Amino acid sequence: MLKGWDYEPGTINVRKISGIDGKPKIQMRLDLGLLQMELTGRPDGNKPHGHDSLLEYYEEMLMEHKKTNGSELGFHLTSSECQSLREEAVMYYHRYLSLFVLEEFPGVVRDTARNIRVLDLCGKYALNQEDRLVLEQYRPYIVMMNVRAKASILFNQKKYTDALEIVQEGLNSIKEFFAKFDQAEAFGRSNEVKILKKFARDIRKKLPIDPIEKLKSALQKAVAHEQYEDAARLRDEIKRKTEEVE
Repeated sequence: MLKGWDYEPGTINVRKISGIDGKPKIQMRLDLGLLQMELTGRPDGNKPHGHDSLLEYYEEMLMEHKKTNGSELGFHLTSSECQSLREEAVMYYHRYLSLFVLEEFPGVVRDTARNIRVLDLCGKYALNQEDRLVLEQYRPYIVMMNVRAKASILFNQKKYTDALEIVQEGLNSIKEFFAKFDQAEAFGRSNEVKILKKFARDIRKKLPIDPIEKLKSALQKAVAHEQYEDAARLRDEIKRKTEEVE
């Protein structure tokens, strides 16, 4: 199974195969072997308590609690339950990372959004404060991957303006996260922010150049080089085009 597929340190080696059940699977090459995952449902193919995932099981328990008690008051997750949810989230992490490498972005959107629900559930209902906070450190990364996948889908459809809007929303979300924990200065140092800002720059290169902005840039250069006749002409052109737009 591993013949001809050597492990390469520092890279994410994944492939899609057809399982013996005829369904597609994802394999990730590890240093001591490989990790095989289902494409849909829980990555290991299990159905805990008859549900597609533990997350869905606890979400259903929450809904039943609200229905029975009229509110969410009294619903909580133990440390053991939170630990199980974290272990399950790691499976989805491996899958959405693999899907991203394979450029199967809808699956990345699905799995990252799902893991954000884990953070929200534990953050709100865990009995232990550590269980409420331990996963929060990963929120910027999960948001970044979710945003990259969403924007990549739009980028591939040449919907560059929409893609840029998604990236900006993601940056705002990460900024709010750091502000919530009184770490606003961390926003500028965040690797997730740097990745999204670079993606935004790549998207902007695909956008049509605003003719007025192009003229303004030329005006600045003309003034800088003391080409005043050209500058006067450019000012008139900017004024004319601005009036046309208005």
